[in-house]
Amino acid sequence: MSQSSSQPPTSQVIEITACDRWQVYRRLQELDIICSYRTNEPLSYQVNEVTAAIQVWSVVRQLNLPRREIVAWLEKCWQCPCSEE
Repeated sequence: MSQSSSQPPTSQVIEITACDRWQVYRRLQELDIICSYRTNEPLSYQVNEVTAAIQVWSVVRQLNLPRREIVAWLEKCWQCPCSEE
């Protein structure tokens, strides 16, 4: 018999307010990230790859940053260095 050297995924917990929990839960589901929560409990999720971990980070980051910082970050992302003259 062959044994897999990869370890099983572990659940992580996100401590966020109850009103934000539903929004994060729905977004993670849209991204096909395994997640769950119960009333009065934190949101838990599983990531099996780096891309999913970055997506979780991004979703939570959007809740924690002020809108002006998110806008500034997005504007910086869209700047093209070749347009400088």
